[in-house]
Amino acid sequence: MSNPAHPTYFVTGASGQLGRLVVEALLERVPAGALVAGLRSVESDAARSLRDRGVDVRLADYARPETLATALRGIDRLLLISSSEIGQRVAQHRNVIEAARTAGVGRLVYTSLLHADVSSISLAEEHLATEAAIAASGLPATILRNGWYTENYTASIAGALAGGALLGSAGDGRISSATRADYADAAAIVLTSETHAGGIHAGQTYELAGDGAYTLAELAAEVSRQAGREIPYRNLPQAEYAALLKGIGLPGGLADGLAEWDVDASRGALFDEGRQLSTLLGRPTTPLASAVAAAMG
Repeated sequence: MSNPAHPTYFVTGASGQLGRLVVEALLERVPAGALVAGLRSVESDAARSLRDRGVDVRLADYARPETLATALRGIDRLLLISSSEIGQRVAQHRNVIEAARTAGVGRLVYTSLLHADVSSISLAEEHLATEAAIAASGLPATILRNGWYTENYTASIAGALAGGALLGSAGDGRISSATRADYADAAAIVLTSETHAGGIHAGQTYELAGDGAYTLAELAAEVSRQAGREIPYRNLPQAEYAALLKGIGLPGGLADGLAEWDVDASRGALFDEGRQLSTLLGRPTTPLASAVAAAMG
């Protein structure tokens, strides 16, 4: 059913932090009429804004298969952005994959996790199960194994400036992060092209990460440089960091996860030097200094 000459593109989770950026990146490459945004609410402000720009908006709830069967009709290329509901991702993703298979979607692109097949990060299990479900579906597919978002760490800058220190449990682990915009651009490129650098996207798994790796101490040093005052990095034991995060209001599961993933980072789980992301982009990934400047306003 795919029509490569005039494909129709579908983005799940189109109002999310990554989804919004993918939609913007696609609108720079394809007409609005070729784009369909999947949302859990078609009456939201986000939905109205997209419709005003000529984007087709359809109800698409990962947990409601009946919405997906309708939403994916006539779609040529689908970006499945991983669900934010940890613990429910596999079932939700399978709903989307089955609906895509039934609808005859021409190609599926999925946002997975960096080195998901060998990663120590607890999130990897659900991503690997989703990758297996995609393979079993028989759909032509591309797996984008996204590394950490730089924003996962720059979001802490305001608190670091207020408290006088950047806190974490990543030790001297090097983090090869990239911005959400970098990953969004890569997704748009893969969706809108058949080949890259002589290869075919379908059937490929890309390990995507930033060009330059940094430690949290180096992040703190960059924050200090731009702030004009010393903001040191304080490395905390995992349990202490998790307790601190809970103390500032984060849900227990998320606080425990963030502290655990920092420890994984200390062991190299967020490091990659393959530069597949910048190769796809045809440009360097966003430098840390630029991401810090954006976060500091």
